[in-house]
Amino acid sequence: MHSESSLRERLVDVGVDLVLSEGSASLGLREIARRAGVSHGAPRRYFPTHHALLSAIARRGFADLGARFATALADATTARDQLQAVARAYVGYALECRGMFELMFRHELLDSEQHGSDQPRLRESTLPLFEHIVALVARCRAEQGTADQPGGPDGTATEAAVTAAALWSNLHGTAQLWAWGSLPLVLDAQLPDDAPRVDRLDQFVAAVLDTHLGPVSS
Repeated sequence: MHSESSLRERLVDVGVDLVLSEGSASLGLREIARRAGVSHGAPRRYFPTHHALLSAIARRGFADLGARFATALADATTARDQLQAVARAYVGYALECRGMFELMFRHELLDSEQHGSDQPRLRESTLPLFEHIVALVARCRAEQGTADQPGGPDGTATEAAVTAAALWSNLHGTAQLWAWGSLPLVLDAQLPDDAPRVDRLDQFVAAVLDTHLGPVSS
């Protein structure tokens, strides 16, 4: 006999497996209940709305992504190296876990007040990851000598947040366009037939960082 907490976690486990194998469109309450071996009404005892269950599933994705960030940062030293490691991990996660990646950032579906769950809101998983990127951007600017901008400390902090948001948007778009095949198509079309083979995705991620932070000083 399952305890209340173990059955709740079982429902989330099944949802995670489903979204990773079949995408976010597969996450119906009835299908999750069926695969968990419970009645179709059982999820409502633990998740008052479908969106509350989706939020719990997405929270697992943020935990996984956060762990990958930590691993990526282990061997990086400078802020720029750390930011590049995080960027690679982000895009890599997006390509490896496409269904979960698609679900995680649908905050208009996942995190509204009316969902009524007593679990931590998804923003408590999302915001710390973004704030970490903001801090790395601010450190990069300081290391590059570009932190002293007009507007004082508050203005500098705002600029770091805006730069981080623009960088995040660019990386998110990179992941989507790469997954859809659009970026490989247009980039490879510009290569001569005898061009050396390089990691085009890694090269592009580095170019994204150069665009938002400037090239690495020699």
